[in-house]
Amino acid sequence: MHFQANPAHPTLRQISMVGASLIFSASCLAQSLPAVSPADTLPPVSTTWRLTDETWKLPAGETMGMVGGSLLFDVTKQVKLGVGTYGAVRGDRGGFITLGLAAEVSQPISNNWSTQAGLFVGGGGGRGGASLAGGGLMLRSHAGLSYDTQGFGKLGFGVSHVSFPSGVIQSTQPYLQYDYPFSSPIASGWRSAPSNPLTADTPLLSKPQEFSLVYRHYSIPGSVVQDRGAPQHSNLQLMGVEWLSYLDDRWFLKLEAEGAMGGKNSGYMQILTGAGYRLPLSASTAIKLHVAAGPAGGGSVDTGGGLLLDAGIALQQKITRSTALELSLGQVRAPSASFKANSLALKLNHQFGIPSANSDVSWGALAAFEPQSLRVRTVNQTYLKDSPNWRANNVNTSVQNLGVQLDYFLPGEPNASRFFLTGQGLAAYAGKAGAYMTGLVGAGVQVPVTADWFVEGEGLVGAAGGGGLAVGNGLVSQVNAGVGYRLSKSLALMGTAGYMAAMSGDFRSKVLGLSLTYQFTGFAEK
Repeated sequence: MHFQANPAHPTLRQISMVGASLIFSASCLAQSLPAVSPADTLPPVSTTWRLTDETWKLPAGETMGMVGGSLLFDVTKQVKLGVGTYGAVRGDRGGFITLGLAAEVSQPISNNWSTQAGLFVGGGGGRGGASLAGGGLMLRSHAGLSYDTQGFGKLGFGVSHVSFPSGVIQSTQPYLQYDYPFSSPIASGWRSAPSNPLTADTPLLSKPQEFSLVYRHYSIPGSVVQDRGAPQHSNLQLMGVEWLSYLDDRWFLKLEAEGAMGGKNSGYMQILTGAGYRLPLSASTAIKLHVAAGPAGGGSVDTGGGLLLDAGIALQQKITRSTALELSLGQVRAPSASFKANSLALKLNHQFGIPSANSDVSWGALAAFEPQSLRVRTVNQTYLKDSPNWRANNVNTSVQNLGVQLDYFLPGEPNASRFFLTGQGLAAYAGKAGAYMTGLVGAGVQVPVTADWFVEGEGLVGAAGGGGLAVGNGLVSQVNAGVGYRLSKSLALMGTAGYMAAMSGDFRSKVLGLSLTYQFTGFAEK
């Protein structure tokens, strides 16, 4: 039986699934990481980068090959919690991409083998999103086995089931999986290093990382056409972020996510993962080579099945001890379609090191690292009409979005006003806007009112598109004000009200938000 919902409102099932994900997040996080004193040790939190591959069955005998990427944190020995994304790379639906929350339970059955079962709740769509994905809500459950290679990660296989309750996709299929585990010390709540730690153990090794803000320009040859055969516009501008994790002092793994914010292809998005090599030329200058691949499409860009290949070279120049500017040249192409482009990118790098540990560590062993106040928010945002032409259809229907926001708080006193840098990724799950996604970066301030209550303000800018929302070339801005209540030293609930507008389109929206926030302390090399 297919239940047809009122398009102006999410169904009870949709609300309950999103609410369940928030409640599950709270229950897991509340028991995950105990606070520590100077005499205590810090437990390393196991983290997993996961890649999956599976093929969904669509109506009329069509298939769509999907790759998934997830970042999962061990909140207990049996429970993982994190974020994930799925994107098309085979078939005819390039640009079908989703984003959401993931959870998994596992149980060892031998030294190498373990069973696992999990759930993904997210939103998105694309390339026929209105008919396939409906409002965008995606539910994916899986069960399978994994084998620990004891040094080269974990290999897994099993069966998954995917459902879009307000769309037409219902598919059960086998999947293959690869997990790359690593760990780093993390403390629940915001912690300051003790002035006189009780131990002075051997310092931990530092694992180099780079986080970058990216502006990219694609120059597209005249032979490229859009997915419906019309001539492709000659250029496209993207904005996004990139993360590099170094395996040693030269080789690195990379992950990047970017969306269109200029040109005539709003709604285009790419999520690429790959590897590279950094060759120092001097103490402050280096050349970087990289190759990457992943799902891409949307905005009428002709990526065929969705797989995009990327290769390039970059010149990196340090401007301070921890920041650098990078100029990158490269080329991208979709092997199953006409899209290709020459790429020019400017990146602002933040370079830092995180401690590497596989067992409990003391504060003394972290003497070379600075505590970092971090926060993750599981966010639900509702867009409310504030312009008669804010979307191409269903103009009186609000849009529900689900996603994650990560905040980095600048150093300051624990109970004083704190400035923070922030980034968010959201996808529509209700409101007949399947395929809408947004990625924004910005800054804000948190001001305590009492011991338990606080207020916040933030401003963000970035890319958005898809789902029929009239965002013009894709560049949008958003401001929010919020009130929060602390449930514990690490957990809080926050409500926000804000406004979002397209820079060159008719999209104007009032924004109501509700988020569950989790504060924790990471460590970066001094």
